[in-house]
Amino acid sequence: MLKELCLINSTSGDEGAVRDFIINKIKNFCEYDIDNLGSIIAFKKGNKKPSKKVMLCAHMDEVGFIITDITDDGYLKFSAVGGIDSKVIAGRVVKINNTLGVIGLKPIHLLSNNEAEKAPDSSELYIDIGAKNKEDALQSVHPGDYAYFESDYYEFGDGYIKSKALDDRIGCMLLIELIKNEVEYDTYFCFNVQEEVGLRGALCTSFTVQPDISVVLETTTAADLCGVTGGDRVCVLGDGPVVSFMDGRTIYDKELYNLAMTIAKDNNIKIQTKTAIAGGNDAGAIQTSGKGSKVMAVSLPCRYIHSGSSVVKSSDITETRKLLKAILPKLYD
Repeated sequence: MLKELCLINSTSGDEGAVRDFIINKIKNFCEYDIDNLGSIIAFKKGNKKPSKKVMLCAHMDEVGFIITDITDDGYLKFSAVGGIDSKVIAGRVVKINNTLGVIGLKPIHLLSNNEAEKAPDSSELYIDIGAKNKEDALQSVHPGDYAYFESDYYEFGDGYIKSKALDDRIGCMLLIELIKNEVEYDTYFCFNVQEEVGLRGALCTSFTVQPDISVVLETTTAADLCGVTGGDRVCVLGDGPVVSFMDGRTIYDKELYNLAMTIAKDNNIKIQTKTAIAGGNDAGAIQTSGKGSKVMAVSLPCRYIHSGSSVVKSSDITETRKLLKAILPKLYD
């Protein structure tokens, strides 16, 4: 299922395809609604009614690009949808509708000394779809169309997985798995839109649900690379799910953080914390929506995040499943 989810093209504002896939997977196991922004709010009836309302969520959108203009020569200008480093996109193959293109830039032998010493800005790049001119390009592409990394999903090495959109189709997969199994208590599950452009979907779904406790299933940046040591590695593939105490948007609930660490230790589950105060996720919107909510993020460590070649380790997915199974019953009291 993870491969199917990752290979669906659905960036912020264009989540229809992944939403349809998810609905097809969960429709026989829960009640659900689609809100006005396009997020899925699912309710799973449990064997007991809890004293606290618990919501689990993940976001459906991925980073990508939107076409802003077409030059007279038939090249496509674009802007990023979500945070994408321009250094990871030059030379990459992308798909717009059913048309393939290559993200190009000025050849190295034509660069000035100043241009050669810095990474190109996305405004200096273009997408080449092999069009003869603007009129030819307009047969396939129009401003406002989305472009996506054309990326294979494959497993390699010692249990590693490479794909686009691992952020956050892993979280979507885990939510689907939970919905398809029995739950002890009534639980809300939200698949949010537009996380990558400002946590917009989560603001709406959390206002609707008004949860007391929220768990965000995510991926987060790992820097366990050659030459990076200590806390600068942030988190490490193979060391289990990441439970954060703080990031760029959220100070997480201390009791929930401690609960996760204790349960992991008691059940011999691998777990780690994020050693950098950076980034953010839907918890930043959920925490202050409506009457407010206690929040916890459980994230998969991910190398090369927000690129066409993100990498995670399958053992971390297994450990995350174990942690969720052990901690969820403890959240409702």
